[in-house]
Amino acid sequence: MTEDEIFEGEWQKMLDGQVYAAGMPQFLDKLIETREKVRDYNDLRPSDRRGMDAALRALLGSCGDNVIVNQPFRCDFGENIRIGDNVVVNFNCTVLDEARVTIGNRVLIGPNVSIYTACHPIDAAERSTFDEWAEPVTIGDDVWIGGSATILPGVTIGERSIVGAGSVVTKDVPSDVAVAGNPAKIIKKLK
Repeated sequence: MTEDEIFEGEWQKMLDGQVYAAGMPQFLDKLIETREKVRDYNDLRPSDRRGMDAALRALLGSCGDNVIVNQPFRCDFGENIRIGDNVVVNFNCTVLDEARVTIGNRVLIGPNVSIYTACHPIDAAERSTFDEWAEPVTIGDDVWIGGSATILPGVTIGERSIVGAGSVVTKDVPSDVAVAGNPAKIIKKLK
């Protein structure tokens, strides 16, 4: 088996939520390649809407119509991120997209929001191997995520829900609720 085939197998394990060898040099190469694209995107003039749109589409796995991602934006691989139509992502968003991150239509994401999919072993000896796994994040249509919220691996946020500013979302959020706090809890039903 070639090194490329081994890497492809580890990449697929990552996407499938299995433990994979994140310390392989090819992962670092791919991270650096993405950082170059992210830097190019972040260095564009905000008035260059066409250039920003083209750079965003080259970076992400898929990107709908009328998507605004304010600079700076950061992600690990980009290609594992899917964004729907009519989405606004404010300044300083960070997405660690080892697993798929799916953002629905008409989603508003406040400044300084972090979305994480990467998971690490609790045991220090296991962590030192750089083996890890990832769990996808899904954000439904018409969701509003307040500034400085953190969405942890494996979380699904249901349609039309609101995540309060500064919240840490550790488990799934049903549709039509507002959650807030650390850990985030339902504070209000919206319907």
